[in-house]
Amino acid sequence: MNDITTKNSAAEFFRMIFLVVSIGSLTACTIGPDAMPNDPAYAPVYPLSAEIPMANSGGIYRPGYSAGLFEDLKARRVGDIISVILSERTQSSKTADTEIKKENSVSFDAGTVLGVSPSLGDYNMQTSVTQDRELKGEAGSDQSNSLSGSIAVTIAEILPNGLMMVRGEKWMTLNRGEEFIRIQGLIRPEDVQPDNTILSTRLADARITYSGTGDLANANKQGWGARFFNSEYWPF
Repeated sequence: MNDITTKNSAAEFFRMIFLVVSIGSLTACTIGPDAMPNDPAYAPVYPLSAEIPMANSGGIYRPGYSAGLFEDLKARRVGDIISVILSERTQSSKTADTEIKKENSVSFDAGTVLGVSPSLGDYNMQTSVTQDRELKGEAGSDQSNSLSGSIAVTIAEILPNGLMMVRGEKWMTLNRGEEFIRIQGLIRPEDVQPDNTILSTRLADARITYSGTGDLANANKQGWGARFFNSEYWPF
């Protein structure tokens, strides 16, 4: 009897270990490292050092140093700075209501055969089965976001069709953590204003991130256990 109890305890212990390892493996993919400054994906691109022009004693023109008389001093080279005016506002609402109900009833009366109810020992042929299933679901979502401000970015690349890829980030250190804004996207040179500003709504394929790190940001996060039980991996 003691051997059976010991085996059952060991089996229960190993089942608990397997459950903990399974939960950890499922939630590990959802826990990513916190953002850090100086991410290469948002690092500024610096222009190449200008070559010293050769002395030209025969005229005043020097290649690479010309400027048009009616040309705006807008950013158009790799490494130039553009200020992105953040003007983002989104609002979404969604409601879902589902109700499923199914009822089944089966009744079989054995009746009589030659005045005798058919039976087999203590059992007879009379059968009655009733089934009732019901499912109700209700969900609602109402979300509104707004982001305003500005961030200076640099031109990282000029594509063959003339579009400019810009990227940059801004980190602000607070008393209990850090907040950061990251932005990346494609812009058209004609959308850049004379003061080298552009609206964020003019960015194509935009990637805008606003988040934070530290104690205040961690207080708004669910623990790994709560994330597992609220995720699609929890079967109930």
